[in-house]
Amino acid sequence: MKTPSSRPVVLCLSGHDPSGGAGLQADIEALLAQGCHAAPTVTALTVQDTVDVSDFRVLDREWVLAQARTVIADLPVAAVKLGMLGSVEMVETVLELMRELPGVPLVCDPVLRAGGGGALGKDEVGYALRERLFPVSAIATPNLPEARILAELPEGTADQCAERLLPHIEHLLITGGHGDEREVHNRLYSRDGREDFTCQRLPGAYHGSGCTLASALAGRLALGETLTSAVRSALDYTWRTLRDAEAPGRGQYIPRRLPLD
Repeated sequence: MKTPSSRPVVLCLSGHDPSGGAGLQADIEALLAQGCHAAPTVTALTVQDTVDVSDFRVLDREWVLAQARTVIADLPVAAVKLGMLGSVEMVETVLELMRELPGVPLVCDPVLRAGGGGALGKDEVGYALRERLFPVSAIATPNLPEARILAELPEGTADQCAERLLPHIEHLLITGGHGDEREVHNRLYSRDGREDFTCQRLPGAYHGSGCTLASALAGRLALGETLTSAVRSALDYTWRTLRDAEAPGRGQYIPRRLPLD
């Protein structure tokens, strides 16, 4: 007999990656692994592989609004996860949707560059994210290069970027996977201070690690975890997906987000 689902619903607004390494497929897999139901809304189409992105097209805002509103009318959304938006207009589209979801936590993964370095939006998108979406987000999860773009500090440290960004957002998780130290230092900032989470650095480069982390974090919040606990759970899960990652193509490793049968 069919029974109502008890899995919390996470609305995902992000781009489609045809390689399956990042974007909405990463969101879906990571959320399934948390015991959540992913409701994917496509914001952009990309031309990319596991090496880099070569082109992208942002969808018309009316199509994005129609997708998301159909989901919101039907499913009880417990959290929202943002990935690639690609345009200032899409930032405003998300703001419009969040007004229809009062009290629902928003996890903002500020996707501004692909893992291979290719741009996924113009410079003003970062400014719009900081000024418009950060104030309505529960947390943002930039890596250090993204944090520098958002803070407009090309050589800034994580602490310096956080100081510039915290007036706009309550919590900020700056990940340290782009360094070369033996340990990865992930730093959770709030207006009350900083908490560090360290883990062993794994060899290689990974495609979709940021999407995996932000989606897992949104899932943990949807399940009712406190923010600090959700961050810890998401970081631990993401590290395991990178430890077990595969290299199906000629480029970066892809996290193994779901266990093998």
